[in-house]
Amino acid sequence: MKSLVILGSTGSIGTQALEVCRRDGYKVEALAAGGNIELLEAQAREFNVKAVAVFNEEKAKELKIKLKDTDVKVLSGADGVCELAGMKADITLNSIVGIAGLRPTLAAIESGKDIALANKETLVTGGDIVNREATKKGVKILPVDSEHSAIFQSLQGAPKGSLKKILLTASGGPFFGKTKSDLENVTVKEALAHPNWSMGAKITIDSATLMNKGLEVIEAVHLFGISANDIEVLVHRQSILHSAVELTDGAVIGQLGTPDMRLPIQYALTYPERSNYAFEKLSLADIGTLTFQKPDTETFKCLPLCISAINEGGLRPTAVNGANEEAVRLFLEGKIKFLQIAELVEKAAYSVENKKDFTLEDILYTDKAARQAVLNNI
Repeated sequence: MKSLVILGSTGSIGTQALEVCRRDGYKVEALAAGGNIELLEAQAREFNVKAVAVFNEEKAKELKIKLKDTDVKVLSGADGVCELAGMKADITLNSIVGIAGLRPTLAAIESGKDIALANKETLVTGGDIVNREATKKGVKILPVDSEHSAIFQSLQGAPKGSLKKILLTASGGPFFGKTKSDLENVTVKEALAHPNWSMGAKITIDSATLMNKGLEVIEAVHLFGISANDIEVLVHRQSILHSAVELTDGAVIGQLGTPDMRLPIQYALTYPERSNYAFEKLSLADIGTLTFQKPDTETFKCLPLCISAINEGGLRPTAVNGANEEAVRLFLEGKIKFLQIAELVEKAAYSVENKKDFTLEDILYTDKAARQAVLNNI
């Protein structure tokens, strides 16, 4: 039975991962979170962990007091999260939101642990560096995003070199079929009303703008070594086919399931084995119909922005990601309108210098510069 370190344990993926651990008896060695110390304390006590880490240093001080009757070590700040990510275990599950997950992923790789990756920004911003370090350390990167897990599963048993095309599915979010004029004055509440998935605020907004799908295209390029031009995005409103692959002989193989993240989480933990799945099973008879359509890239500009960024390469995907994180924050705070997200991302991302050869420091600098460029443009 594998032992785990879970980063982002109080978020949507983290709590579902702990459901899987609770059911199957995985040993949870350590947990990290942003600032929800009440839930983190409860998790630390239930799973009898050795250490916890909190990004927010003031919250970490509060948590240390709450856990003073235990032997749990409390770490704080980004450095503390990185230290925890490198703790001894079989696998680190990274579900931190945003570029904040990049350094902890690299710390976990450095310690020699396999990575169950639910933090897409790790590969969007640092894919070249992450893949190089993972290869050097002999570490496996196991995708947890439902789409990339589906691609990964669909490729099991396929001969090397047989992947021709990826069919990446998208729910279309809450605004599928809407025009720009329809979206002019949509509210935060409306943007957060996802039809199929229960996710955190940032990723839900990204789903509404199709930025999430654009980031997933970039992630797929790094995970599967395929050009963005060989990835077709399809809007699939039912969220049952999680993605598929077309092989060189014309066969199309896909993975289907209910819209439930516990299945890809479980597969990342059991790979290459499969265990019994105790949650909701799929009934195709109940679903009845599956539909597929092309995305509206004129209304939802974030998707083509991401594709252009990965085709250009270098630090451009980092700039797009950083600008988007800042723009989404402003939208959630009611400071900009929904359609301004894509406008600000485009302006900011292309106002930042691009480099083809870059370091971790270059990534972090570009991220900050792109965020500042968004603020300069409002």
